[in-house]
Amino acid sequence: MALRRIVKNVTSSYVNITQIPVRRQGMLFLSTVDAAKTSEEPADVRKPVAPPSYRHIYPEFLPDPKMEWRNDIREKLERKDMLMRRVEIDIPEFYVGSVLAVTFADKHAQSKSNRFVGICIERAGCGLRASFILRNVIDNQGVEIKFEMYDPKINKVEVLRLEKRLDDHLRYLRDSPPEYSTFPLDMEPEPLPEDAQVPVNKIQVPLKPRPWLERWERQNLQGIQELDLPDKFFKRAEELATPWEKYDLVKEYRKTIPEEDQQEIYAEVYSELHQLEISRRKMKRKKVFTKPKKTG
Repeated sequence: MALRRIVKNVTSSYVNITQIPVRRQGMLFLSTVDAAKTSEEPADVRKPVAPPSYRHIYPEFLPDPKMEWRNDIREKLERKDMLMRRVEIDIPEFYVGSVLAVTFADKHAQSKSNRFVGICIERAGCGLRASFILRNVIDNQGVEIKFEMYDPKINKVEVLRLEKRLDDHLRYLRDSPPEYSTFPLDMEPEPLPEDAQVPVNKIQVPLKPRPWLERWERQNLQGIQELDLPDKFFKRAEELATPWEKYDLVKEYRKTIPEEDQQEIYAEVYSELHQLEISRRKMKRKKVFTKPKKTG
């Protein structure tokens, strides 16, 4: 009888805990609730869920996948510094292939600031070491500037043309004709509709004759035209290719951050990034809206 009472008390005190999605103020949360009281009020414990697009919009929030360089405390402190910097300066969404205009402090300039316009040919680094490279051809001379994304010397970042390309980098523009890297310094922004998808520019650029800065035939590039090279170059590229590596699950695991860690990281910064996105949209609407003038 005593054993039956104990089992009865344990089963009666058992509570089935589940997690259900709850949307509040435009943000999605996972609420920990009692399955028997789902029709009643949710519990106070909520974890925000970031949309999957954050992985591509904010890739610098993910740490370096190499385990010997991981440090949880340093990574958390860096993310806080990055959010504080984003409060001070608007760093908009951009990708490799987008045309940007960056205004930065320059003690050698007459106005103590300078502005550079160019196409983003590469994004690299993570955390506070995230960087991007802009390229432009000025006076028939290729000019590239590497910017640290969270450098305090950057005053303003503008996206003049938001688009993607077929490749993860556009370093081959260094060996392409200059017209594919030339943009006017007074280029006007080309706005997209608010809910429109980012367009993908599928242009394939030609390359100038060899010598090149890199062995482009050995890279699986889709944004360049067919290369006019002797067969020995392509045979050598096939000998050096390693197509079996895409089946190496351990290597792929070491090159990426686990999905569970990604969700935890973006859940940590989602609330503040979401509020920054809302304020950015309000500022855009204010700039677009023009107050009607009185007539008569």
